Amino acid sequence: MIAAGLALVALAALLWLANGIRRIGAVSQGRPIGPRQNTALVLVDLQTVFWDDGPYAPAARLEAETAIRAEIAAAKAAGWPVIAVRQEWSIPSTRVLARLTMGGRAVAGTAGTELAPAFAGLPDHVLVKRVQDAFETGALDRLLDSLDVGRLRIVGLDAAYCVAKTALAARRRGYAVEIATRGTLAADPAAGRAMFDRLAASGCTLD
Repeated sequence: MIAAGLALVALAALLWLANGIRRIGAVSQGRPIGPRQNTALVLVDLQTVFWDDGPYAPAARLEAETAIRAEIAAAKAAGWPVIAVRQEWSIPSTRVLARLTMGGRAVAGTAGTELAPAFAGLPDHVLVKRVQDAFETGALDRLLDSLDVGRLRIVGLDAAYCVAKTALAARRRGYAVEIATRGTLAADPAAGRAMFDRLAASGCTLD
């Protein structure tokens, strides 16, 4: 009897964690947008724990930083809003997964979730995301609606994960999406290239 009870508890825990894994990588559907005239630059996960302490080669990071700062300068010159989204694992199951598999990086309330010094103070808006898809909470939907934005230009981390899921969620909603590849890094370059192909097939423009 006790063994059966323990087995049920273990199964429930596994299902709970499996749901957390599903939520981390899911791409939200959202409501299709109507015609909108403006463009926004979206910076994904450019925070200390990933940018300064992440697995990216220093040379690649330096090249990407130069490209990202140029994108920010161009956006501001054109009058586009610059929106940063940064990761904080705050859903209970994803917090546990982050502690088990990611060393606890970017768990809400921990050090390093702030924007990296190279980019601090540059965005016009900073939002927090809970999973890879920056649209999941609905806050980005509401902000882009208020700004009449229908076209997104995206840079940041990681090309195979959060950048990709955010871009795919945007495409599902009807946004025109451009990925500035020189300002977008992948810890696994081969996975990043494969995801760029998938994004292009979904209608994203790679620049």
